[in-house]
Amino acid sequence: MSEEKTSSLNPKLQKILDSVAALSVLELSELVKALEEKFDVQAIAMSAPTTGAPSATGEAAPAVEEKSEFEVVITDAGTNKIAVIKAVREFKPELGLKDAKDLIDAPPASMGTMKTEAANDAKSKLEAAGAVVELK
Repeated sequence: MSEEKTSSLNPKLQKILDSVAALSVLELSELVKALEEKFDVQAIAMSAPTTGAPSATGEAAPAVEEKSEFEVVITDAGTNKIAVIKAVREFKPELGLKDAKDLIDAPPASMGTMKTEAANDAKSKLEAAGAVVELK
């Protein structure tokens, strides 16, 4: 922020801004985590906008796309296969017990393609059950 913009801030906010500016990177990280927990929000990293503007070399920068779907692949079922089977059936209820067991007994086993949130949820639950999971 330029000096002009910060000088018009409420003095209370200016004091907070000055305090934050004095923090180390580690302290900033701890502050972000505390704010996320306190207000039940999630901070996301902002990237530079990709407008296709020419770069320093004069070439247009390619737009970066974020993946919205991932393939959930079980690479190892682990030792607690019963818990993994239960987790698999939570996300693929159409599978019977035998089908779910057959799926995890032959790694790598694809659980199919899922939206980002569902894929992350599946990964965390499968890993909690003892499986090793990759998102592709």
